[in-house]
Amino acid sequence: MKFTIDKHEKYILVKLNESKLNSLVTPQLKSELILINTEGQRNIVLDLSQVKFADSSGLSSLLVGHRLCKNSKGVFILTGLSDAVSRLITISQLDNVLSIVPTSEEAIDLVFMEEIEKELKKEAK
Repeated sequence: MKFTIDKHEKYILVKLNESKLNSLVTPQLKSELILINTEGQRNIVLDLSQVKFADSSGLSSLLVGHRLCKNSKGVFILTGLSDAVSRLITISQLDNVLSIVPTSEEAIDLVFMEEIEKELKKEAK
């Protein structure tokens, strides 16, 4: 699996450099997401701008990322979806579950907004 990781203080940006998100790539992606989360990173932005095709196993890896971040009180955000991948997510009704934004910049903004909101809730208690 080809990918790049860009680590920051509040989030990690993972860019998948594959044209397909299928059963050949999914096990490695799941392992990488689990490893990132285990290292204490709770906010993950997954850039899928290179991905032109996804199947059900690809969707399962996205759900794993979502669950890991949610369980650690973080956010899992998808960005750069192609029309085909976006359609598959919509057909599967996962667009109601997953956080999806058009660009990495918007995803990063969303991470910071979520973090600020958490801080404000802590202070209110």
